Amino acid sequence: MTLREINFDGIVGPSHNYAGLSLGNLAATAHAGEVSHPRAAALQGLEKMRANMALGLAQGFFVPLPRPNAGWLEALAADGTIDRGLVAGAWSASAMWTANAATVSPSPDVADGRCHLTVANLVTMPHRSHEWPDTLRQLRLAFADEQRFAVHGPVPACFGDEGAANHMRLTSDHGERGLEIFVYGRSGGRFPARQHEQASRAVARRHGLDPARALFIEQSPEAIEAGAFHNDVVAVANERVLFAHERAFADREAAYGAIRAAFPGVEVVEVASADVSLAEAIRTYLFNAQLVTLPDGAMALVVPEECRESAPVWAWCERMLAGNGPIRRVIPVDVRQSMANGGGPACLRLRVVADPAHVDPRFLLSDAKAERIEATIARHWPEQIDPADLGSEALAETVRGARMALLDLLDLAELA
Repeated sequence: MTLREINFDGIVGPSHNYAGLSLGNLAATAHAGEVSHPRAAALQGLEKMRANMALGLAQGFFVPLPRPNAGWLEALAADGTIDRGLVAGAWSASAMWTANAATVSPSPDVADGRCHLTVANLVTMPHRSHEWPDTLRQLRLAFADEQRFAVHGPVPACFGDEGAANHMRLTSDHGERGLEIFVYGRSGGRFPARQHEQASRAVARRHGLDPARALFIEQSPEAIEAGAFHNDVVAVANERVLFAHERAFADREAAYGAIRAAFPGVEVVEVASADVSLAEAIRTYLFNAQLVTLPDGAMALVVPEECRESAPVWAWCERMLAGNGPIRRVIPVDVRQSMANGGGPACLRLRVVADPAHVDPRFLLSDAKAERIEATIARHWPEQIDPADLGSEALAETVRGARMALLDLLDLAELA
């Protein structure tokens, strides 16, 4: 069995809009009420996927969820006088950020030798709380081989779980046994802590992880207060490398000490506040990057274009590349539509270590399939959406028709 890291990106849905529903996500709230461009957003995301394939990386995708979610509004007894925020919540395209789809434990880490996935409940934010049933349907379809995968339902909603955005893994090689790091927050600041410690511990138990190979680390309250609503806004790991901001964790020294004790081979690449402030790191999403291992063994950091446009961030990247550290390339990508709604390159992907031969091929991307998806997006996705138009039946018909055209193209009618 050949295990590889496969990045499953969310295809940006045709209802992509800027309703500003995500408290604590500074980019999303800053752009609330602006006109979005779903077609451009989806094409930007697709181009990022193509670029990763060109680097020699395995690439998968998930399709947009059904929107607007009429069943959710019905459950809320929507009667025409309902709050506009709830209407917008039924139209949310936030499932495009598949880092929040699930938490994944690869088979080498798990007692039963299967890759385990637990769908995230996302209960902290109303507009995302209704994603998990449709996300679970996709996960169970894409990873249907029960001899190699175990796909779990959500952790009970009393504990908020936001998936892989708060989970990191260190290992000598993707196919080898690793150390899984669960990062949680504590409530008390002006913004909610979205990942609950007990949710993380429940995921580790249900996945059957060796307690000695699972760490639970508190995220810095300062980082949450500054707008790092998920750990992947201030830290990311890949194989033996942990790339983090100096202020990422509540107790920096204790966190690094625990990680080094459990995984002595870790290489910490830390960005000091004196070089890049916490605010600038969050604004540019330097850490919400894809840290990947290329086929030649070198590591690359796929960052948003906003990093190149920031003088302190780009200066730090250039100094890093001039040294002898493990990250040898920095690759900017244009995902501005996603960035304006609060999600960078890392938000757009769920990392799954698996043999691609055991994944439903309908969810794996090729150059030919990317061309067909591009044509479908160009033909059916709305060019723009004003949040004031959410609730329009004409727009709803356009959005539903666009998604059905994509499902028909991909032979995924069972997700209709």
